[in-house]
Amino acid sequence: MESATPVIVAVDGPSGTGKSSTSKAVAAQLGLSYLDTGAQYRAITWWMVNNGIDIDDPAAIAAAAGKPEIVSGTDPQAPTITVDGVDVAGPIRTQEVTSKVSAVSAVPEVRARITELQRSIAASAENGIVVEGRDIGTTVLPDADLKIFLTASAEARAARRSGELKGADVHSTREALIKRDAADSSRKTSPLAKADDAVEVDTTELTLAQVIECVVTLVEEKRAGK
Repeated sequence: MESATPVIVAVDGPSGTGKSSTSKAVAAQLGLSYLDTGAQYRAITWWMVNNGIDIDDPAAIAAAAGKPEIVSGTDPQAPTITVDGVDVAGPIRTQEVTSKVSAVSAVPEVRARITELQRSIAASAENGIVVEGRDIGTTVLPDADLKIFLTASAEARAARRSGELKGADVHSTREALIKRDAADSSRKTSPLAKADDAVEVDTTELTLAQVIECVVTLVEEKRAGK
């Protein structure tokens, strides 16, 4: 890959819109680093659960927010995440962590800690980076070169998510997604929101390949204009 202008790309949107698959593929195709910020919030949630922190007590979560050491590998072909040296890529995807991540993520001290980590990773990405999450364009990297906000209907997102979680019930998955959206959009600190200057891409009727192609084109246009 010839060295092109480094570009920082923020990809936001709710669960099930194809953020991770799209961001990884775009980063790999364009020779960029990749960061899944949701995995970092899952990692700190996993640590809280494993260390007996009361998830219903924001003060307890806040007090422990600085303790775990979270390291994210940014290779889009093989992203990694460890907590205190332990590979947690699998454990952070359990239903227990999924059900608790919104509560942990809502604590301002947790967001401050993880946001600082995300900014330092983005700043050290020599060729540029695709960072995906829920508040990247609005809070974490407000000066990103390109901001993309992926959306899709609740039905499409539930169908995709239950396809990922083999055997999951689409109706209950849809209800869980809507509940998660509400929690993420209404939290006081860094809510899920579309940045004013973000390009919105509705993925409801698009295949993953079409979404990737669309985003790659947007990034290449941005690079050409830099």
